[in-house]
Amino acid sequence: MRISDSVANYILQLLNEADGIAEIQRNELASFLGCVPSQINYVLTSRFTPEQGYLVESRRGGGGYIRITRLRLSTADMIMHIVNAVGDSLDAATARAMTANMVQNSVLAPQAADLIQAAVSEKSLAAVPRELREAVRAAIYKNMLLATRT
Repeated sequence: MRISDSVANYILQLLNEADGIAEIQRNELASFLGCVPSQINYVLTSRFTPEQGYLVESRRGGGGYIRITRLRLSTADMIMHIVNAVGDSLDAATARAMTANMVQNSVLAPQAADLIQAAVSEKSLAAVPRELREAVRAAIYKNMLLATRT
């Protein structure tokens, strides 16, 4: 298992034990897990984002901490949050990651996720000029997510 997976799993365990809110000290956690503090930062910025349903707050200084909160949004609110986060362009890898996170968090049914992924795939967008694909993918992705809310 990669160190980033170990860090993420440990933080998820803390969140589950503490009813969705965990406070950590970056240096202490890094020492405990045997990694460098920047690895903790990487995991927080890549796996505990608002799009994935988390709020990360930090306080610097001697008594500093990092507080991770699992957001408790309704499915409709979560979808709207993701739609707003997509913006005007979306690459295929980010679309896959966001869709997988929504399935994992029970925001999307696996069948709906498969349909969305098929619609925004490189194969589906092959006829679209390369310089327009990410904009077209974002528009399709957002509209398909909005259609799942109803």
